[in-house]
Order: sequence, then structure tokens, then C-alpha cells
Amino acid sequence: MRAMGAPPTELGWLGILRLGAVQAAIGAMVMLVTSLLNRVMVVEYALAAAIPGALVGWHYAVQLSRPLWGYRADAAPQRTPWVLTGMGVLALGVLMAVDATLFMDGSRWWPVPLAILAYTLIGLGVGMAGTSLLALLASRTVPARKPAAAAICWTMMVAGIVIAAAAGKQFLEPFSPDRLAIFCSLVALGAFVVALVALHRVEERSAPAPRNAPVLRQPFAETLRDIWADRQARAFTGFVFISMLAYSMQDLILEPFAGLVFGMTPAESTGLAGTQHQGILLGMLIAGAGGSILARRFGPQLKLWVAGGCLASALMLAALAAAALAGRGWPLEANVFGLGVANGVFAVAAVGAMLGLASDGRGSGEGARMGVWGAAQAIAFGLGGFLGAVLVDGLRARMGDDGAAFQAVFAIEAALFVVAALVALGTRLARAESIGEAVPV
Repeated sequence: MRAMGAPPTELGWLGILRLGAVQAAIGAMVMLVTSLLNRVMVVEYALAAAIPGALVGWHYAVQLSRPLWGYRADAAPQRTPWVLTGMGVLALGVLMAVDATLFMDGSRWWPVPLAILAYTLIGLGVGMAGTSLLALLASRTVPARKPAAAAICWTMMVAGIVIAAAAGKQFLEPFSPDRLAIFCSLVALGAFVVALVALHRVEERSAPAPRNAPVLRQPFAETLRDIWADRQARAFTGFVFISMLAYSMQDLILEPFAGLVFGMTPAESTGLAGTQHQGILLGMLIAGAGGSILARRFGPQLKLWVAGGCLASALMLAALAAAALAGRGWPLEANVFGLGVANGVFAVAAVGAMLGLASDGRGSGEGARMGVWGAAQAIAFGLGGFLGAVLVDGLRARMGDDGAAFQAVFAIEAALFVVAALVALGTRLARAESIGEAVPV
């Protein structure tokens, strides 16, 4: 234990795990609104799927504010208050969203503006807390540990989603509005408490990691121009947008695909999401921990992990395109699990690259740069899910063949991942560190 009054030291593995716990808390709360409440609106309350879809899309649109939150956090003495404020706003938004959902019975008008306000707060909270947290991680983690730190934090985020989903499955059976309200309140309160405890004195006890250039105190617009003038930052922004667009296009169509083409029941198709998340967790572990073994023998660089994950994702999506024509004889669960593994590898490697590039700004701080990439991700996520659903609907109507329609959309996603891999290979993602470097064994 560090003695009282001792100078700050570099952020250690325990500190990284504590920041990962905050990421898990964010993931648990976001799961409530993007998955649980989405299902309750459509299934239990028989609302049009467009209503939760529009609300989730709106919360992504609000996250265009991420660069501003990152810029404000860069100028503050500490980023921790920004993370905690964002967590509080997110928790409040979740509770308001639950209240709005419970009153959406079709006979009242006021739950709609309440839901819009709730999802606005959720978008603001995710943007403020998530951007400031990643900026804190980037600014306090030494370069050699950044890829492993990305693996730890993203693995814990997915674990938070899985744990919250598993707890909800147990607590919400049988379903009732009271159970829903109690469960969501407990998750929101628990997530905020976890963040409060995990962040206690982490920032003040850790020393800033070395940067390539000092942060200049300049107007927000000038900071954005500085980031956009950086060729590597601009190229990486394009990579984030293209890869996340490909990643998110299957979000709203995978379960309909399983039902329409493979004849799966709602329970069976819902299980595919769990299968995919299990694959994502495995992919993250492969990229974060298994990379250390491969690095000693082959010395792979970070961009190869990013590009490899994208190409593997493209391959799995191409297999899904084949499955759309093959039908019920295809090993769909294994295919979806493989897609999850590939997605996990590329996602962790990309975040590791993001943490590394965040400290390379010539005048712009980690928060502003992470905010720009977070905004690109939010746009891609909001647009991707919408585009995937619209393309499938349009192609089904035009072709009159469900399998052919899904095949075309999966092929488009695969092509986008190939483009993302090519962009990644042409971008200096890190100073030659491998994804597995410095992972403790």
C-alpha cells in the first residue's frame, strides 16, 4: 500500500481493474434501456418496434456531444467528477425511462415526452461518463499497458452486461411492472455505487502517463480543427465509423433472420444474443491475454490484430450470407459464436489503438480525441441498426425472398469489414506495441 503523502505512481493493474468496474457499471445500465425496456415495450405492451428503435437511436444522436464532454474534462483539474456526474445523469435517465415505459399503455400522451427526456439524459450520461473514463484510462496508463488495459475494460463491460441480463432473467420471472421497476432501480443504484467506490482516489494516486506533446488550452472549435488536421486521427475516425457501422448492422436483424429463415422460436432466437456475447468475451480474452504468448514468438503489431479481427468478422458474415440460402441445415449457433469471437478480437484491439492514439495529440487532450472517436462510433451505431433493418425490409419486399434479402445485407456488412481492415492497415495505430505486451502472466 502506498504511504500517505507519497508521490503518485503509474496506474497499476489494480487501478485498471477498478476503471474496468466502472465500464461494467455503464454497460449494465445501458443494457436495461437498449435490450430489456426495448423488449418490454414491444412484447409486454404491444407497442410498435419503431418507438423503442427511435428512442435508442435518439440516445446515440445525443452522444454527438462526446467531443465537448471530453474537451471540458481535459480542462478540469480531475476527470473523476465528470465520470461520476455522467453516471448520476445516466442512472436518473434509466429510472425515468422505466417510469415512462410503465405508463405507455396507449391511452396517455405524456409518457412519450418523458421517454424522450429520459433517453436524452441517458445519451448525455453515457457520453459524459464514458468519454471521461476512457480519457482517464488513456492519460494514466503507460503506453505498454494500453492494449491490455483495453482488453480488461471491454471484457469487464461485456461481463457487466451479461451479469445484469442473467440477474434480470431470474428476478423478472414472473414479469410484473413492480418487479421491473425494482430491478432497474437496484441496477442503477448498484452501478452508481460501484463507480463511486471504484473511482475513489484512483486519479489522485496515479501519475499522468507520458505524452508526445503538451495539451494546449485553446477554444473548443480550434481543438476540433487540431484533431481533424492530424492525418492519423482522421484516418482512425474513418476506421471507427466504418467498422462500427458494419458491427451494428446486424443488431436488429439477427433474431428476425433466425426466425424467418431458420424457423427459430422467440426463445431460441433470443438465445443467439447470449451465444454471440459469449463469443465476444472469448475474443476479448484471446486478444488481451492470448496475444502475450503469440507476441513472444511472432511479435505481431496492434494493427494486425485490428485488421485480423475485421477480416475474421467479414468471413463469419460471409458464412451467414451463405446460411441465408442454405437454411436449416447450417450450424447457425456456431457461426454466430464465431462472429462474436471475431468481433471481440477487433473491438479490443481497436480500443487499445484508440487509447494509444489519444495521447498523441499535438495540442489536443485525450478527452477531446476520445470524444471525436466516440461520436463517430455513436453515429455508426445509430445509423447501422437502422440501415440494416431498412435494407432487409426493402429487399424482402422487392425480391420476395427472405433468404436472398438477408444474404445481401450480410454481404454488405462483410464488405464494410474488409474496407475497415484496409483502412486499419494503412493507419499508424500504435508505436509498434503488440496487443499482448505487458499482460501479466
